[in-house]
Amino acid sequence: MRDAPGENFRVVAYVAGWSVPAVIHPQKLTHINFAFARITPDGRVGLADPQLEPALERVVALRRSKPDLKILISVGGWAADGFSDAALTEASREAFAASAVQLVRKYALDGVDLDWEYPGQGIAGITYRAEDRQNFTLLLHALRTSLDAASVQDRRRDEGRRYTLTIASADREYFEHTEMEKLHVYLDWLNVMAYDFFNSLTPTTGHHAGLYRSEFAAGEERDADSSIRQHLAAGIPPGKLVLGVAFYGRGFTGVRPINHGIDQPYARFEGEHSYAQLSRQLLSGAAGFVRNWDDGAKAPYLWNAASRTFITYDDPRSLAIKARYVREHHLGGMMFWELSQDYNDELLDAIVRAKHG
Repeated sequence: MRDAPGENFRVVAYVAGWSVPAVIHPQKLTHINFAFARITPDGRVGLADPQLEPALERVVALRRSKPDLKILISVGGWAADGFSDAALTEASREAFAASAVQLVRKYALDGVDLDWEYPGQGIAGITYRAEDRQNFTLLLHALRTSLDAASVQDRRRDEGRRYTLTIASADREYFEHTEMEKLHVYLDWLNVMAYDFFNSLTPTTGHHAGLYRSEFAAGEERDADSSIRQHLAAGIPPGKLVLGVAFYGRGFTGVRPINHGIDQPYARFEGEHSYAQLSRQLLSGAAGFVRNWDDGAKAPYLWNAASRTFITYDDPRSLAIKARYVREHHLGGMMFWELSQDYNDELLDAIVRAKHG
């Protein structure tokens, strides 16, 4: 199977407005999703905090050194409410779409990314309805229509300049509460969140961003390959799928000491660790942590036998393998959350090197 050309490989960085890196190398990126705008009580899109405005302006200024860098505003995030209400009626959808276009124009952005976590589900404590399934499709249709009209008005009709619309998608339950087979036609691509498969809500440890199932996996555990295959089975073109990877790890402690802690029950979710923290403090073998590699899952992990602590994360080796997977399956590139969690561009550079083979 022939590799997809590197120039068709999107490198999409989420940049958190509260944690914009002091130095960003835009030449290594094709797109930035600035996080987050929120939905106001009246159903409009706006920056969650006025202090995010200078951060967004800093990101937009990166175009001075790379004019073709595309910058989208990402709306939502974990526990961000308002989507179900905004999608509820034709009038609310049109108001939402109009305000999104207004925000894009105000800051000279290139489009909108929706991160609704999740339609039809209240796991994050947000308002949800059974009707979210159909209403999400209608909301995306309204956004696509408004962004296309704005593209014509703003003379951005040329290929590559039309205002972009993307979403952050997930697997399994996400498909049960969305019309994935229908809604993708309104999108330029989908950022597949192929991470957080294991977290504080799961009963066992595991690779939170594993490409494949571990040999120790029990039952129907999640992995990135299975998520991509579910998207493809819905009829979504592979070029519209951007594989999401993690620039952070998740730790579990009090883990049953079998198989170095992989897929074992644990006493306590220990926390989240940026890759920068892991690289500076733990990957050297400090504090009793030993780096291991699960060849079945194509995933690294740390194990501390004394404290019985297991940490799952992505590293340059796993990202290079994922980049090869993207090329071999003709996917649309890679996305990551989030840029400030990298260490001296180690993870970003691994993606950039690997995207060309």
